[in-house]
Amino acid sequence: QVQVVESGGGSVQAGGSLRLSCVVSGLTYSTYCMIWFRQAPGKEREGVAGIDEAGRRTYADSAKGRFTISKDNAKNTLYLQTDSLKAEDTGMYYCALETAPHGGGCRLNEYVMDYWGKGTLVTISS
Repeated sequence: QVQVVESGGGSVQAGGSLRLSCVVSGLTYSTYCMIWFRQAPGKEREGVAGIDEAGRRTYADSAKGRFTISKDNAKNTLYLQTDSLKAEDTGMYYCALETAPHGGGCRLNEYVMDYWGKGTLVTISS
């Protein structure tokens, strides 16, 4: 049974940084994509960044240059380093797992995810 648990959210001022973590337990798949999504108040959920089992990364345009996705296989943990945060980065951040990706890089598509965490809240004050 795969379980996904996020942590690391909080309240920071604009320009600050946060490192989000996601522990994935029970992962037995040889190929996968691990994705960070976020949902701002009143808006649809959007993909932020993804990383596959080989370490290949995919970023949304809104995240390029400010966010960095990484993983520690020994700790079964996914990270999202968020820097130069803006008020519009406020929202619930979710970690999700796609267990049979099609190849060619991760898709930031919520409809193909197989497992989800409950999210961690990020609030940026201006």
